[in-house]
Amino acid sequence: MTTFTRLAIADVVLVQPVRHGDDRGYFCETYKKPQFDAFGIDIAFVQDNESLSRDVGVVRGLHFQTPPMAQAKLVRAVRGAIFDVAVDIRKGSPSYGRWVAATLTAEKGEQLLVPHGFAHGFCTLEPDTIVAYKVDAPYAPANDAGIRWDDPDLAIDWPLAAGAAILSGKDRTAPLLRDYASPFTFQPAEG
Repeated sequence: MTTFTRLAIADVVLVQPVRHGDDRGYFCETYKKPQFDAFGIDIAFVQDNESLSRDVGVVRGLHFQTPPMAQAKLVRAVRGAIFDVAVDIRKGSPSYGRWVAATLTAEKGEQLLVPHGFAHGFCTLEPDTIVAYKVDAPYAPANDAGIRWDDPDLAIDWPLAAGAAILSGKDRTAPLLRDYASPFTFQPAEG
């Protein structure tokens, strides 16, 4: 059975599907709605995305979509490995501006659930890394947003030497969190 582990920011969940292997390889169910529902994760995914990063040190992020097109993501490495990061950008959250991370590998099949109200990014740890992720809202260019991957206030401990990140122009010029008016508001759990 798939295991679910809440990270230091409990809304971000590390998901570990069970792999059934033999001398041919393995089989696993990467997503099974009833198991997610039983853990309290009720998300209707509507789109699957995939990216290829050719080099070690490619940083993609920190990305998110604004409401009403905000996206929750279920991220995994299909080939290679990534250092995967989620940053809480929900105003009023006790963990606002804090980050959590997990290493996701194709070898072990870990996944990271990044909910609404979090900026997401990753750094490739191996060449030719392929990342696949499910989202619960389609891509909406008008709602596409981001914050700086190397924001000094966030102090993310990226596994990179200084100046070694390979970035898109968009990621290089994203604003700092302190200069961004987040449209997300923390909603405490009921009960």
